[in-house]
Amino acid sequence: MTHSGTEGITLELERLHRSVDVGFATTRGDLALLLQRADQTDKAIGDHEERLDALERTRWPLPSLAAITSCTALAVALWQSSGR
Repeated sequence: MTHSGTEGITLELERLHRSVDVGFATTRGDLALLLQRADQTDKAIGDHEERLDALERTRWPLPSLAAITSCTALAVALWQSSGR
């Protein structure tokens, strides 16, 4: 092989090496961004779960509302039937 042929191969290998390095750097950056977004998503899901738990703790169960309503209706009916 001639000296210029070896230099050409060396230059191509350097270009290939640079391209691979740039590709790896890009991939690392993309993976870091995905990891950051996953962390943000996990935090958002945790916040939503806390809010949902708080809402579930403060809501009235439907059977309790039905019982209160029926007792109130019975009391009103008894009060009206007693003539008042």
